[in-house]
Amino acid sequence: MMESGMALKGGMPWWKYVANIILTKIANLILKLRLTEYHSGFRAYSKAALNSIDYVKNSNSFVFDTQIIIQLKLAGMKIIEVPITTRYFPEASTIGFTKSLSYGISILTNLLKYLAFKIGFIKHYNNQ
Repeated sequence: MMESGMALKGGMPWWKYVANIILTKIANLILKLRLTEYHSGFRAYSKAALNSIDYVKNSNSFVFDTQIIIQLKLAGMKIIEVPITTRYFPEASTIGFTKSLSYGISILTNLLKYLAFKIGFIKHYNNQ
């Protein structure tokens, strides 16, 4: 996603590509970050970063990626991106349209919880 169109060339379905861009723009707006992508699941974390948050309370599903980014943002941790190559192929783990829609709703729900916390509507960001 860091290089325009490369995810599509790597086999990403167009509807996932469009949804990824839209969800990323919404997340960047709410979290005040400038990430190019939130949804690959390909991440590396420092020990200090993981020790600064309670990541074990996060979901065991794909929404974990957004939850941990929100937690790292709240902890004031630095987030750095590096490009990866997108490769979709039949044997790869992938989710279909219905589960992707549910995932997108989960992302938006977590972002709304973060926003509610930041504006003082709730006292704690709870990712559950």
